[in-house]
Amino acid sequence: MTDKNKKRLFIFIFIPVLIAIPFLTDDLMLRIISSLILVIYVAFIIFLRDSLRVGITPPQQNFEEFPKETGKNTPGEEIEYDTNEGEEFKIVSTNKNIEILTQENFNQTIPRTKKDFFKPEDFKEHFDKIVHEEFPHDVNQDEQFGFVLEKILNIVKDAFMAHTAVFFWYNKVKKRLTLERFVSSSNHITKKKFDLEDDILGKIIQKEEPELLSDISPLAERDVIRYYSVPQGIKSFVGVPLFYGKSLAGVLALDSKVNDAFGIESIFSLGRVVRVISIIISMFEEKFSETQSEQRLRALLSVLSCDRRFETESELFASLESAVSGLIPWDAFTFVYYFPSEQKFKTTKIVNRTSLKYVGENLEVDLSRTLVGKAILSGIPVKIDDTTNSDFPRFAQSEDVSFDGSFLAIPMIYDEKNYGVLCFESLKKNAYSNDDVNFVKNSMKMFAFILYSYSTINVFKSLLSVDIETKALNYNSFVERLAVDLVKAKEFNAQGAVALISIDEFLEQDSLFDGNPFPKVLKAVAQMIKDEMTPLNLFGRLKERVFGVYFFNTSAKDVFLWAEKLRVKIARKPVAVVSKQTTFTVSIGVSSTQGKTDVHEILYDAELALNKALEKGGNTVKTTN
Repeated sequence: MTDKNKKRLFIFIFIPVLIAIPFLTDDLMLRIISSLILVIYVAFIIFLRDSLRVGITPPQQNFEEFPKETGKNTPGEEIEYDTNEGEEFKIVSTNKNIEILTQENFNQTIPRTKKDFFKPEDFKEHFDKIVHEEFPHDVNQDEQFGFVLEKILNIVKDAFMAHTAVFFWYNKVKKRLTLERFVSSSNHITKKKFDLEDDILGKIIQKEEPELLSDISPLAERDVIRYYSVPQGIKSFVGVPLFYGKSLAGVLALDSKVNDAFGIESIFSLGRVVRVISIIISMFEEKFSETQSEQRLRALLSVLSCDRRFETESELFASLESAVSGLIPWDAFTFVYYFPSEQKFKTTKIVNRTSLKYVGENLEVDLSRTLVGKAILSGIPVKIDDTTNSDFPRFAQSEDVSFDGSFLAIPMIYDEKNYGVLCFESLKKNAYSNDDVNFVKNSMKMFAFILYSYSTINVFKSLLSVDIETKALNYNSFVERLAVDLVKAKEFNAQGAVALISIDEFLEQDSLFDGNPFPKVLKAVAQMIKDEMTPLNLFGRLKERVFGVYFFNTSAKDVFLWAEKLRVKIARKPVAVVSKQTTFTVSIGVSSTQGKTDVHEILYDAELALNKALEKGGNTVKTTN
């Protein structure tokens, strides 16, 4: 045994002695004393052992012997060291080959150590998502600029390790700051407008120069930094003005929760950033001006190039919607039309591009105490920049509208007469300028003339008794004259019949030179019908393709023979359309009027017969049973 092992045996031999004492004596005091000494003794041994492991190094003399080599000392190979006695310590270490530049290897090329950085599995996916993010196209210019500005704020925030990067527009007229975009680690940004005050943002506006704060007191934070709803512990702030042209247009600001986070060099760097933003603004404005001019030009040309007449009011209103779609931006459009027969203004064409509640069609406009009524009575455009501040409804007292924003009403006046009102609604406040009002007012003078022409023509048509194209009686005149003749026929117990003649469907392809061939076919068929009539007949145009002929004192059988003869004549006679000779066919339905005086009943029976002829494929004559 070594001396060290003998010492260890001598130390630990006291433990069984102390354990045996309580069993060998009945004295309670000796048992308690031996137990306490045993506990202290064991605790001392454990404490001494742990201390030696942590803080005491092995004696130097244990390593004075030469080491046992496991092999030659080659680079990167492990060497074991141990003591002669007891092999108390074993140390394993790696002997690395240390590179040293000497005269022999000075000119040699030394390979550089490759250091691979960690790549997560979705590394390329996230990078592609960033660099290929879609630019918004189906939004207006403001939202597109906001998209670009937000990307710039993201870069600035990360580059300066800021807590928040924020951009404000400055309205010089109202002396107000409007928060446009921000990128922040906080969720307590106040999204509202700020009146100009004597805070840090106000100093930037008033002095038109950058401001820097390096140590903001917690008590003063709420008064200094106003765009947070609750204090954030902000310590540093830097803000620079943005100039567009020669006037101040906005402010770019950064803040941080670290003292002295920004310096003079930060101001110069942010100056370069706001210069880039001002260049982007000019590019967007130039692009927007060109785009808006093109849209307005196309809208005006759509009105001026319209070479067709409007048969119905729906066609007229659809053309109006197409014309105003590119004049100014709007979220809801309403056309209020004046109906001469009722002498009332009503909503007729409504386009709502939002999901918000708006007015419906055929709503009568209250002329008193409404915005549209004011435009009608005064003949002057009405522009409301903020509808929440208006005490007047738009169209009627009973309307239910959930819009908040801007409202514009422009009356369409021609020859000092009001034919309608164009109403535009936007969810944005202050959306329309005076230049927009003047442009829409002047550009819609042409459409006001179209409304004047359409209204005048309808009034003239209501006063005429004949169809302008065929010189036949119109529907109302034909019904009135037929009612009189039916009474005469019943008084004299005379026979009679009605024939409805319909032009069969054909390919109405526009010609390269003459356009739609239907007008020529219509006139040709009308003339052939007139050639086969007598002075005792009534001839009228009841629909676009349907003619009606009443035969006084003629049996239904004779009318059937007349109709069959007319059908063959029309089918055999070619009609000249441009340079071609083309034939067309008709279908005819015949109904007797013997002993009847109800015009609508007779026309209904004749129409049933006509439908039977059309079901046979056309070019047929049918009678009622």
